Amino acid sequence: MRSPVTSAVQSWRRIRRFWGAWRRRAEMQPSGMGLASGRPGSGRIRAIAPLMTSICLIVTANAMLTTSVSLYLSAPTLDPRVVQALLTAFPVGFLLGCLAAHRLVTALGHQRAFLAVALLSFLASCGYAMTQSFPVWLGLRLASGFATATLFVVSESWINLYADQRNRGAFFSLYMLMTSLAVLLGQLLISAAGPSSPHLFLIVIAICLAGVTHALFLGGPWPALPDQATDAPHPETRRGAAAKASRFTVWQLARLAPVTMVCVFQAGMTNMNVFTLTPIYGERIGLDTAAVVSLVTAFSIGGMLAQAPAGWISDRIDRTALLMVQGALTSGLCAAIIWWGAGSHPVLLGLFFAYGAVAMTIYPVGIAYANSLLDSRHMVAASGGLLLLYSFGNVLTPGIAAGLMDGIAPQALFVMLGCGAFLVCLTAAFGLSRRRARASLACSASKEN
Repeated sequence: MRSPVTSAVQSWRRIRRFWGAWRRRAEMQPSGMGLASGRPGSGRIRAIAPLMTSICLIVTANAMLTTSVSLYLSAPTLDPRVVQALLTAFPVGFLLGCLAAHRLVTALGHQRAFLAVALLSFLASCGYAMTQSFPVWLGLRLASGFATATLFVVSESWINLYADQRNRGAFFSLYMLMTSLAVLLGQLLISAAGPSSPHLFLIVIAICLAGVTHALFLGGPWPALPDQATDAPHPETRRGAAAKASRFTVWQLARLAPVTMVCVFQAGMTNMNVFTLTPIYGERIGLDTAAVVSLVTAFSIGGMLAQAPAGWISDRIDRTALLMVQGALTSGLCAAIIWWGAGSHPVLLGLFFAYGAVAMTIYPVGIAYANSLLDSRHMVAASGGLLLLYSFGNVLTPGIAAGLMDGIAPQALFVMLGCGAFLVCLTAAFGLSRRRARASLACSASKEN
């Protein structure tokens, strides 16, 4: 009979052989496969499926973990200062992840960076189940925020590098759909297990482990980047790529695609305010709890169902024109909620569904537009900057919206959100007019020559 040590050694050797075979298969994959192989649509979707599956599993675990921590912190016996510190630690870690993600990708490459932050997320999840010490939880919250931000930056930049101009909107909409479904699945799992279940953290650990295992062993090689220095194995090449990527700043992105900057900030503002302040809005206009929950659900379902059509449309028409229409429709729906929402709950439900369908698709269209203008070596740094701007919209605007609701009326929430959407419309219209003016000047110059 073999000893446990012998069995463990043999298991470790099998894992190493499996990992070596997987690595060799990844290295044999042609470097230009992702962007220029001319695959049919179904083949490209199959190639990106391992990444999408891993993202879905890990985001499900993160969404469930966030809610589980919030439920634990809602206990009345906890010191409010401890609760505030723990709640603040996650966005601080998120901010650090946005700033450091492109350096991590430059040092490790996209796939290794994804595996590293997925493993960090798994280890942080294990820590919550092992102790309830405040200093440890503070560090775990920082690590969770850092891992979440880096995961999003790595995934979004990888998808944008893999896609081309013809299908970037569809691919990014698929990514948004998967993350939305993952968040919804996380909440459903908490409801199924029970908000007071002592096993919530164990379920989170199991799901996160499944995501890491799939990414490491089961998913196979993901699409290789097309001639990217950021995934080059040589250290000198990586340092050169880091120097080039670091030269591209948020201000350069703002000059290149100002409408994307407005879209991303507006998306962060919309998502956070709708999900956090709609319960207050519903209570103040006389709705019961079930009706308020139905409004948030209608908003979420509308956004999820509209992702695929919006991505399909954005790959076939001018994305700036589409953003102008989306901004105008969103501001119009906000006005409709202000004027007609308080009269009938079915009408308000339909308005929230339509509002979610239009407002939640502005972000992927804006991101696809910006990445269609970017050089591929700048996409990682740009993704980090845009995600940072999105987090600013998340963090800075709820206090302003709550103050407007207290000082004016509950409908002031949608006045602010409608103004943000109208700014998207104006910025897109300005971009279209500027482009046409440049085209006319170029045409006049060519005629003179």
